[in-house]
Amino acid sequence: MAKQDADRTTLDLFADERRPGRPKTNPLPREAQLKFNKRNQLKRDRARGLSRIELKVDQAMLHKLNVLAAELQLSRAELIQTLLSQQLKLYDSQ
Repeated sequence: MAKQDADRTTLDLFADERRPGRPKTNPLPREAQLKFNKRNQLKRDRARGLSRIELKVDQAMLHKLNVLAAELQLSRAELIQTLLSQQLKLYDSQ
């Protein structure tokens, strides 16, 4: 029987073959890693004086924000922060 490279059902033929992928270097499971990283991100943000807000928008607005952010080479969060700052300056000047 010939060995087919696409055939992964006969595991004994591929026991010594290294599969590409992300090496496991962290002993924690992925879910615990995500919680740990998120906690550290929130600590960094607080140290920088940033607060988190949640905003829900429809798909059309999200698409426009993504396109504009790409054109201006900004992240979507940076774009939203810039737009809000501009609107608040206009509001303060009235």
